[in-house]
This record gives sequence, C-alpha cells and structure tokens, in this order.
Amino acid sequence: MADRPLTLMAVHAHPDDEATGTGGVLARYAAEGIRTVLVTCTDGGCGDGPGGVKPGEDGHDPAAVAALRRRELEASCQVLDVDHLELLEYADSGMMGWATNDAPGSFWRTPVAEGAARLAELMRHYRPDVVVTYDENGFYGHPDHIQANRITMAALELTDLTPKVYWTTAPRSMMERFGEVMREFGADFEEPDPAEAEAVVEFPEIGLPDEEITTWVDTTEFGGQKFDALAAHASQGENIFFLKMGKERFTDLMGVETFVRVRDTTGAAVPENDLFAGLR
Repeated sequence: MADRPLTLMAVHAHPDDEATGTGGVLARYAAEGIRTVLVTCTDGGCGDGPGGVKPGEDGHDPAAVAALRRRELEASCQVLDVDHLELLEYADSGMMGWATNDAPGSFWRTPVAEGAARLAELMRHYRPDVVVTYDENGFYGHPDHIQANRITMAALELTDLTPKVYWTTAPRSMMERFGEVMREFGADFEEPDPAEAEAVVEFPEIGLPDEEITTWVDTTEFGGQKFDALAAHASQGENIFFLKMGKERFTDLMGVETFVRVRDTTGAAVPENDLFAGLR
C-alpha cells in the first residue's frame, strides 16, 4: 500500500447524487489526503431541462440536458476536490415505470455483466480501499440506483480486491425530522394514491433503525462544500429542496453521513466513525 495512496471510490447513478449522499465524505477524505474517485453511471438525461421542462414535455432534449449536467457534475467535483471523475455514460433510465427504463442504451436495460466488467476495470486501475454505493433497493427504489448496486457488487467479484464496502443509508431517527423540514420548505412527501396508479410497486421503508447503521461519519466541517456542490447542479434546483434551507440549516440536518458496512477484512469494530477505520 505504501506505493499508492489510500483511495475512496464512490459509485453513483446520476450527476448530483455524489453531493447528496456522499458530498461530505468526498470532501472530508480529500482534505485528509485520501485519493477520491467518483464513478457516475448515467448521463442524467432524464433530469429537468432549461426552465424546468420535464422529460417528455415539449422542449426537453435529453442530449442537451446530459451535456449541461456533465458540466455541472464537473463543477461539483471541483467543489468537493474529487481527484478523478469517471463517466460510464449510460442513458438515464428515469424513475421506475417510465418508458425510458427500457429505452435502448438505458442503464436499467444494460446487462449487469457488461456494466460490472467496465467498473471492474476501473477498480483494477484505482485499487480502492473503500467502495461506497447504494443498497440493493437503491435507497428509495430508483432503477439506476439499484443497477449501480448490482454492477458494483458484481464488479468486486471480478477482481482480486478486498476493499471495505459500504452502502449509503439514513437513520430512521432522522427521517421524521427530515420530512418535517422538507415540508417546511415546500416538498411534497404525501404517499401516492394507489387508486391513481395502474400498478403499485411496494418498496421497503427508506433508511434503517439506528442500531443497524454501522458507520456514522461526521462531515459537519464540510457542510458548506456539500451545499455548494449541490448548488453546482443548478439545472435541477427545483428538485433539490435542500438548497432552500441555506448552509447553516443544511449543515445542521445533513452534517453526519451514515452507512452500512457490508464487506470488511480489517476487523474494525462497529459502530465506527471513519470509513477508513482499520486501514490507517
């Protein structure tokens, strides 16, 4: 290990996901001299277009949206001091049930083995000591998040690497407070009416009981950077409710990032407060 730096690799689905779920740890570990690598799997083409135009509406150009979101992603990486950005550039699949799920080139439609092979090549190149991605439900059921989990776990099986592996999560103790704050700032957290949907997909409850969370990383010092990284994704501002809080309130709510450790060879005790516990 002496001939290379300790390395964190975060595997995310879309531009802006890096800031929402792991902006704090990316900034913190970069500041500590750890090499940070961000892999973004899709082009974000199902995001909002200029003026807030939605996918499927007149004037929404997925290619133009993808180009804009790439520039925003690069700006976010500068804010977070990410050392290396790697783009798999699959087409954004959109939300679960959208026609874009099955569009040619969509990430959701891509065979896991294909995506895993590409990611494994990056893993062999960077040889990460810590890998972070989503859980098997993609945290909230988004198809691209689920696929990111699948290719990450499959890619690890294709290599001889034994990094600590983490899935992002949120403590249930915080979810009620989070919902209250989001409603205060205008977010709609109402459950969909099953009578209005052709099919209702049941997903597990978001987050985990506190006692099941293995890793609590204090990133309060880097709350400003995390906020600014989110703000770099200005085209998606209508959907990024966190930005309405201002930095102080945002940092108070989002100053600890939480994870479940799913693979480990260090034997570091849990709960832990450092993704690199046992590695330095």
